[in-house]
Amino acid sequence: MHEDLTAVHVDQFLAHPPEKVWRALTEPELFARWLMPADIKPVVGHRFHLHADPKPAAGFAGGPVPCEVLAVDEPRLLRISWGESWTVTWRLEPEGRGTRLLLSHEGFDPDDHFEQISRRIMGGGWRTGVLNRLTAVLDEL
Repeated sequence: MHEDLTAVHVDQFLAHPPEKVWRALTEPELFARWLMPADIKPVVGHRFHLHADPKPAAGFAGGPVPCEVLAVDEPRLLRISWGESWTVTWRLEPEGRGTRLLLSHEGFDPDDHFEQISRRIMGGGWRTGVLNRLTAVLDEL
């Protein structure tokens, strides 16, 4: 299978029920603890900003990143726009006593050097640091 240069896909089991994971995705104070500060609300059309740290290797100066909630199906699906060209979708599927989290971060330009650096950095971040922080927040709830 070839690598998808336009997206990051993560498939992760979380030992927490979907309703608890949903809270971490949609409550601003919890969201800030595992991803970054943002006034997120699970309402289609809600606009907010992610307050991101600089990533010089990816050509990103940091600061507020404009986002919009594109789709909500509580507690199964949340899709947001991320900046001008990306979307992030979280799908939650009940699995035993936990949740299968399927994340897709899409819209990377395969022909743009900085976009591909961003995809690699974000892919590593989603799979390690972000999921570890999300799990820690869920464990505390």
